[in-house]
Amino acid sequence: MTESKANTPLIPSSSRKHPDFKQSVKLKYVKLGYYYLITHGMYLFLYPLVVVVAAQLSTFSLQELFVLSDHLRFNLICVVVCSALLVFLSTVYFLRRPHPVYLVNFSCYKPDDDRKCTRQIFMERSRLTGSFTNENLEFQRKILERSGLGESTYLPEAVLRVPPNPCMAEARKEAETVMFGAIDELLAKTSLKPKDIGILIVNCSIFNPTPSLCAMVINHYKLRGNILSYNLGGMGCSAGLISIDLAKDLLQVHPNTYALVISMENITLNWYSGNERSMLVTNCLFRMGGAAILLSNKRSDRWRSKYRLIHTVRTHKGSDDTSFSCATHTEDPSGKLGVALSKDLIAVAGDAVTTLGPLVFPMSDQLLFFANLVGKKLFKMKLKPYIPDFELAFEHFCIHAGGRAVLDEIEKNLQLSDWSMEPSRMTLYRFGNTSSSSLWYELAYSEAKGRIKRGDRTWQIAFGSGFKCNSAVWKALRSINPAKEKSPWIDEIHQFPVEVPKVLAH
Repeated sequence: MTESKANTPLIPSSSRKHPDFKQSVKLKYVKLGYYYLITHGMYLFLYPLVVVVAAQLSTFSLQELFVLSDHLRFNLICVVVCSALLVFLSTVYFLRRPHPVYLVNFSCYKPDDDRKCTRQIFMERSRLTGSFTNENLEFQRKILERSGLGESTYLPEAVLRVPPNPCMAEARKEAETVMFGAIDELLAKTSLKPKDIGILIVNCSIFNPTPSLCAMVINHYKLRGNILSYNLGGMGCSAGLISIDLAKDLLQVHPNTYALVISMENITLNWYSGNERSMLVTNCLFRMGGAAILLSNKRSDRWRSKYRLIHTVRTHKGSDDTSFSCATHTEDPSGKLGVALSKDLIAVAGDAVTTLGPLVFPMSDQLLFFANLVGKKLFKMKLKPYIPDFELAFEHFCIHAGGRAVLDEIEKNLQLSDWSMEPSRMTLYRFGNTSSSSLWYELAYSEAKGRIKRGDRTWQIAFGSGFKCNSAVWKALRSINPAKEKSPWIDEIHQFPVEVPKVLAH
């Protein structure tokens, strides 16, 4: 993988008898021109109209302007009615238009070095627990080798300890460490006072203590008494974007408000100590991490915000039995709790993302998709399904780092380049599957690489148990200067990307 996007070869091979028009330079520019025309069509139409009107007005003499003024004076009723209508329509527009949602800043928690877990440490600690058979220890070793995880991921103290101590006190300790670490960094970045936060949303799938995680944050930072707090549980790795969608809706009805979103997972009480292989996979993939995101609907915050939320899309495939049961928190035959992952997970994830695609197309692709659909359904034309060029619609992709095989499937289904997949693969390699927070480590990676430029669009894609597949599209309000950023990547970004072999099909 290289730092610049790999270009598809434009010269056809010598074995072809006819030129490959799909790869030709001319067709490439035709498609780029089409995207530009549709995206900026309104402006391209209005500019000539404004020029024509201005040219026409410039031909008016001073005497003609006086005549026009007298004419309007004698048609007072018409002028008053038109003015009132214009004021009414303007008022309705400004009152009903949605409030912009800005991403002021975000932070990703980076654990201390003593929490690092190499593959060797993982296997040693797993062996020392005495919980796993030799066959299943070998199974975990093979999963680790194929997982896409590197040698510097993190696990909580309770899991690394021998013997492990997965109790409620340790789980609370992990949650506080991750949440407060991310929030402290975010408050330092934004200079925001805790009392200014009006909405608080925390998502964590399996760890749902009482008092809630929201209550823990409110108590620690002494947030105001009328804060709107929400605790989302059991919604899997896609819950982070569900939280963003909820915050967006709340910011539409609560003006001049800040919303704090915290996305995390808890490893301590998720650690599986049995011998069901479908449950052992989570031990090999999930790692410690979390993110805090500050959103605002204050127009005055636009100047200091990084991104504007363009739209969110949520899809749910829970009505399908295969999708519903591909990730389940359950007990094994010996009564030990764990999360069982079905072999159908990879196919379900790939299908869900493909289904989601048309919902986030830009207008240019939606028109082509609609034309393709009409041609096939209405006119019974034999057309191939329209597959858009996602890399023309979006400059950056943040795809949930669920596992190497999952990323391979998404890359194939969306036909993405290695450059576009790099943030997801490097996040999986460096931090592992940090559940719903992985999207923010990926965005931080793109920022640390200096890739985010003003106007760039980023598509975040998350999927999780249920089965849900959710999206958010952000537009960069300014170019991000890595030298002025603080993120978990900054001190080591020069080491990436690294080569991570893809899973080979058998």
